[in-house]
Amino acid sequence: MKIYHGSENIIEKPIFGAGKPYNDYGLGFYCTEDIALASEWAVDSSRDGFVNCYSINLNGLNVIDLNSGEYTILHWLCLLINNRRFDLDTSLLREAYRFLNENYYVDTKDADVIKGYRADDSYFAFAQDFLGGQISLSQLSAALRLGKLGEQIMLKSECSFERIEFIEYIPLLAKDWYAKKKTRDDKARLEYRKMNRRDYVPGELYMTRILDEGVKPDDPRLQ
Repeated sequence: MKIYHGSENIIEKPIFGAGKPYNDYGLGFYCTEDIALASEWAVDSSRDGFVNCYSINLNGLNVIDLNSGEYTILHWLCLLINNRRFDLDTSLLREAYRFLNENYYVDTKDADVIKGYRADDSYFAFAQDFLGGQISLSQLSAALRLGKLGEQIMLKSECSFERIEFIEYIPLLAKDWYAKKKTRDDKARLEYRKMNRRDYVPGELYMTRILDEGVKPDDPRLQ
C-alpha cells in the first residue's frame, strides 16, 4: 500500500523510537493513505512543508484496525485517553477513565501497525465533551465524521519500520494548503457547535448511562 506523512522535514528513513510519546496511539510514525490530508498536516500558517511518500507491505504484520467490527468508538477513546495528555479533573472523568480501561482497553504491546481515526485538537475536544457527559455517543459518532476526518496509520514496531520504503517527497507551500486545513477544521467546529446546542436526548447513550448500566463491548447499541 502507498502511505503519506506530512512534515516540515524530508524523511527518507523514519527512525524507530523517535517522536513524541503523547500522540493518539503512543510513540510511532503516523501516516495516512490520503495524500490531501497529509498535505494539510504538513504545513502551518507561516511554514511550508513536505509530503513524504512511501510504500509498505502489511502482509504478516499484526495490524490493529480500530475501525473494524472488532472494536467500537469506546475502544478508540480508551486508547486515546491513555496516550494523550488528559486532565481527570472531575469525578465523572475519573470514573469514565476507570470504566473504559476495565472494559475497553486495547492491548497494543504486540501490534506492528495501528489504524484508526486521527484526533487533532478539535476532535480531541469532542471526545472530552463525551467523557464529561455533555454529548451522547451518537453525537460523538457524528462529530467524528465532521470535516471528513481521515484515518491514520501508525507504524509502531521495529518490524513495521523495516518494511517502509521511501518513494519521493513533494514540496508544499503554506499559502496553498493551510487555508484548506483551516477550512476543514473550522467547518467541523461550526457543525459541532450547531449539533452541541441540542438538549439532552432521552434514550441515547451518555457517559453517565454507560457507567450506570455497565455497558460492555458486545452491547448492540454500540454498533
